[in-house]
Order: sequence, then structure tokens, then C-alpha cells
Amino acid sequence: MKGAVSICFLSLLLLQATAEEEEDVTSVLRDRSHIDETLRLAMEEKAGDYAAALERLRKIYHTSIKPMEQAYKYNELRQHEISDGEITSKPMVLFLGPWSVGKSSMINYLLGLHDHPYQLYTGAEPTTSEFTVIMHGEKIRSVEGIVMAADSSRSFSPLEKFGQNFLEKLIGIEMPHKLLERVTFVDTPGIIENRKQQERGYPFNDVCQWFIDRADLIFVVFDPTKLDVGLELEMLFRQLKGRESQIRIILNKADNLATQDLMRVYGALFWSLAPLINVTEPPRVYVSSFWPYDYAPDTSRELFKREEISLLEDLNQVIENRMENKIAFIRQHGIRVRIHGLLVDRYVQTFKEKMSFFSDPELVFQEIVDDPDKFYIFKSILAKTNVSKFDLPNRDAYRDFFGINPITNFKPLSAQCSYIGGCLLDKIEKAITTELPALLSSINSGKQPGLSSCEATGCGEKPKNRYRKN
Repeated sequence: MKGAVSICFLSLLLLQATAEEEEDVTSVLRDRSHIDETLRLAMEEKAGDYAAALERLRKIYHTSIKPMEQAYKYNELRQHEISDGEITSKPMVLFLGPWSVGKSSMINYLLGLHDHPYQLYTGAEPTTSEFTVIMHGEKIRSVEGIVMAADSSRSFSPLEKFGQNFLEKLIGIEMPHKLLERVTFVDTPGIIENRKQQERGYPFNDVCQWFIDRADLIFVVFDPTKLDVGLELEMLFRQLKGRESQIRIILNKADNLATQDLMRVYGALFWSLAPLINVTEPPRVYVSSFWPYDYAPDTSRELFKREEISLLEDLNQVIENRMENKIAFIRQHGIRVRIHGLLVDRYVQTFKEKMSFFSDPELVFQEIVDDPDKFYIFKSILAKTNVSKFDLPNRDAYRDFFGINPITNFKPLSAQCSYIGGCLLDKIEKAITTELPALLSSINSGKQPGLSSCEATGCGEKPKNRYRKN
């Protein structure tokens, strides 16, 4: 009898201790109110204006840029075809870094997924082996990678080119969340330096490059125990070249260190990254601890919170500028398509000028492709247009391009005109110099973007062909 009483008493003590532990855990959870305030999640957006601007942007792309893109097979040169899903997609925030540095915990913290059934799994060992896309949806559900790639309304259909092995490592999570209405998060597998890339079963670096090219903000996360730079991390930073303005370095789990040790780790991180980021201005490094629990005692709590708010302000800036960034992205794409069209036109003209009745077409064109400088292919574009020499593509790329697409498949720009549709070059130049800047100006001034008078009523003017010889 006494033994039974003792067991009951011990059971009560254990239950009480467990309840106290749960209360302690609850009490040390960090206040998240500053996240909603900084990201302004309580504010209502003007959905109508944003939708109208997107529709106007989509129309400019389809009527002015895509025709030249298709006529001169630009996608086969750059392997980047813009879909409607990419035009209408939300800003993408990409999380990169070594394994177990807190990437998944950071996403859980920003979205308030602590103890949520769909929180991303975290642990001290390498836990994330998939590319996880966290996006907005009417209800909570997971979406297989094969389904995401098959859905043309999403912006992930081009990922099919990386094969079925990769699609099995791609997963989407949809949930109704205010922040996800404005942004999409992508969690990536951690970099493990002692594993060969081939063992992943898919081209890891190529997949990362696809997401890097489309990301509006890139968080590269480190923690104090993983500051060494190996071959895979070095390759990753090479892929980030040219995207330095989108990169934010995060030193996570900073409250695990005393102030003096933290200063040493901060310096060591800069020392490790200096050879990898060749820019005049050093990258912004945010020092904090991004997870739901309170900071460790005797650490720089105020500093960590200010750093966290500063990072959230960066994220909010990307969200608020998403329309401007999308217009700038489409305009940059249009400039590249225009340059490509001008170069192909110049190759076609040079080929026709050098051909004679007794010439071998293959030998003539091979000479032009092998040494374009001899025929002033690229220099003529610089001389006749306002194209920068830094925007010109790699000349060797055109050797492969014309190896797949014979020169006889292309018409010169002077022949790319119609009475109703106008000239391809005129339309793309108008989009780059007039229509897209006007759309950007209307966004900044708060005016409702609308159709131009010609698009609304039809101008009926006969197109002027600057390239046709009279």
C-alpha cells in the first residue's frame, strides 16, 4: 500500500515538473510583435492597382518583347524563357548556407510556425534534403514537386529540365499567411563539403543557379561553428557573382557567444568571405539569433533585436518595391533580347554580303562565326546603337547557337515588319524607352496604369521601316 502511494506521489511530482517545464518554455518565447509591425502585415494593400500594373506589364511583354524573342530564338541562347507565372509571381527570398545553421528555424520564426504541424523540421544534424518552397494558399497543404512543375500557372514549370530525381527533392507548402501573400520563401539543402555533388542525384549547382537568377533577396546564413569555406560553398559564391546587391549575410545563433568571442567570430567570417565577394563595398552582415526562443542571458539583446529589425526592413523594402523590380527585370530582359536580335541581324547581313554565286555557304558562314571581329559584327552594334559593350553576350555562345540554328532560318530585321503588327525592332525599342519607363513612373506617382491611346483605339499608321532600303 505504501509502495502504491509512493508511486502516485512520484507521478504527481513528475506531472508537476513537466507542467513547470512547459510553463518555463512558454515564458521564454520571444515577443514577435515587431515582425508584424516592421513588415506592416496589418495594412491592407491596393490589390486593384497592383493587378492592373501586372496586366499592363504582361501585355507589354507579350506584344513588344516576346515576338522578337521567338523570331530570333533567344531562349536557345540564354535558356531563360519568361512565363506568365514568372511575371505575376511574388518576390522570392532564397535561403542558402551550410547545413544546420538555422535556415529552416529562421523561416519558422518569421512565419510563426513554432509548434505548428507544418513547421519545417530542424535539428543539429543535416535535416533538409529537399528544396522547400513555402507559398501562400487558401488552406494548409503540401504539394509534390511533380505537381508544381506540371502547373503552368506557377513559375516552377522550367524546373522539369533538371529531371525526375530533382522533382522528387522539390516540395511545396501552401498556407494562409499574411506574409506569404506578399513573398515566397525557398529553403535549400545545406552545403556539405565532404559529400560529392554527384551523390545528390541531380545537378545541385544548376538548380541553385535557377533559384538565384529569380530571387529578389538572398540570405546566406552562417553560424559561429561553420565558418570554413570549402569547394561547394566557393562554387556557390561564384554563382552569386553579379547579384551582390541582393545578398544579405547572416551570422545566426550569435547569442551562443560572449561579446568578445562574437567579435572574433565576426572578423573570422569577413576573413573567410573576403576572397569570395569581390566588391568595393563589403556585404551587409546581420548578427542575431533567428528562432522563437528568447536570447541567452548576458548577451547583447538590444543589438540583436536592432539587427533583426534592420533585416526585416530590408525584407519589407523588397516587398514594397516588388512591382518596380519586376518592371526593371522585364526591361533588362527586353534589352538583352534586342541586343540578340541586332546581332543575329548583323550576322545575316554579313552572310548575304559575303555570299557569291560560286561560294560555299557553310564555309562562308563558318569563317564569319569563327572570327566575328574580322567582319565587325559586334563593333558595328556598338557604333550604331547605344548598347554598352558590357551588355554584349559572349561571342563563343553564337558559335553554338548557329550550330543548332542555321543562319538561313533567320530573316533580317528589315523583313520583320507587317502592316498591322508593325516592326519588331520598333516595338521592342518603344517598350524599352517609353512604355516600361512610363509604367514605372505611373507606379511611383500612384496613378492607375492604363492602355495607351493607340492600344485602346488603334492608330492605323503604316509602320515606318528604318531598315528597308529605298
